[in-house]
Amino acid sequence: MSEAEGGPEAAALVVLDRHIAALNARDPAALAATLHFPHYRLSGAGMKIWDGPVHYFSDFRERAGSDWHHSAWDFRNVVAASPDKVHLDVQFTRYREDGSAIASYRSIWVVTRIDGRWAAQLRSSFAT
Repeated sequence: MSEAEGGPEAAALVVLDRHIAALNARDPAALAATLHFPHYRLSGAGMKIWDGPVHYFSDFRERAGSDWHHSAWDFRNVVAASPDKVHLDVQFTRYREDGSAIASYRSIWVVTRIDGRWAAQLRSSFAT
């Protein structure tokens, strides 16, 4: 669904779809395409800022642990939207290869349109 068909909310959900698909495909370039840089993540460990895509995927693999095989969205709810920014309340689960859950995490994601491109700008997560 394009932004023209569903507005900013639909555009933001497409970004999240592409993000989880790229993550599960272990495709750093496709994953980076779903993010704006600098990219910000607030978690229990404090604020992490990636100035560019170089370490983003390797940092994720370290956080997710050696048991991680794939992730899936449990829910994605739009909290608020404007023509260039969407706030989402989401939850995702990390899974092992056998399909057993490692853990589920609630997060707030902010997806923005910058220079005509929709991508995730920042998030606040309870994930490690």
